[in-house]
Amino acid sequence: MTVAAIATRGLSKDYGAERGLFDLDLEVPAGEVFGYLGPNGAGKTTTIRLLMGLIYPTRGSATIFGLDCQQEAVEVKRRVGYLPGELANWGGLRGSEVVAYLAGLRGGVDSKVIRDLAARFELDLGRRYREYSHGNKQKLALVIAFMATPDLLILDEPTSGLDPLNQQQFYQLVREARQRGATTFLSSHILSEVEHACDRVGIIRQGRLVKLSGLEELHQLRVHQVEIEFDGDPPAAPVRAAAGVEQVQVDGHQIRCTVRGSFEPLLAAIANHRVVNLVSQEPSLEDIFLSYYQP
Repeated sequence: MTVAAIATRGLSKDYGAERGLFDLDLEVPAGEVFGYLGPNGAGKTTTIRLLMGLIYPTRGSATIFGLDCQQEAVEVKRRVGYLPGELANWGGLRGSEVVAYLAGLRGGVDSKVIRDLAARFELDLGRRYREYSHGNKQKLALVIAFMATPDLLILDEPTSGLDPLNQQQFYQLVREARQRGATTFLSSHILSEVEHACDRVGIIRQGRLVKLSGLEELHQLRVHQVEIEFDGDPPAAPVRAAAGVEQVQVDGHQIRCTVRGSFEPLLAAIANHRVVNLVSQEPSLEDIFLSYYQP
């Protein structure tokens, strides 16, 4: 029987005042890209710190490839590439010195891999850490996480501060890691990010896992607020009757509505009417969660 890359049983960290992580039962099979999705403060970072053995659970257990995250934390770290949510401050050390120090703790890392990663992110390892922008600090953290080609990547908000081109490089690295059999555990508060990168998603809210879903089911969470201006009277009745269209408001030649899931029913409803302008905005993940997962 294949050992899960990550397994938790009743994993909890109670900070009081209903803050923390509560009774997490989760299993991530080897080779999967798993998205851990939730609003800021939901418990994502607490989960990751427990997996890395950086804090002690109030109760429950967690294992990585069958290794206890508390009792065998050193061996766990040998198999994990970790990107923390809060980056360390390396002060006056150059990027190359930071990488060399951490590579040494691992017993050595192929220098060609490091050079290739830095080149892909267009990161100058000769500069001092304190001179880096937030984006460059994030790139350095990604180089450190990926450089040892680990069996498991645990990445806390990995695209924070990255421009779109570097985000694409990150997604490509995740795909390459999956191709060589590695597992990725990726936390995010950005719905489109986990849709883009992940095979399966766990949704956490207020410290509790509220849903496990594949991508097809996750697509149904997508909500857009749409405003359409017509050249003439708007087709209010067909829009109200369209599947997934809610909260329809008519104001002169404009219609405002909420669309859940696919846009196809709405587009079919307005197909025979001249549209002057159409604006679609995706609400924040917090708004989506308030809509779907009221306690």
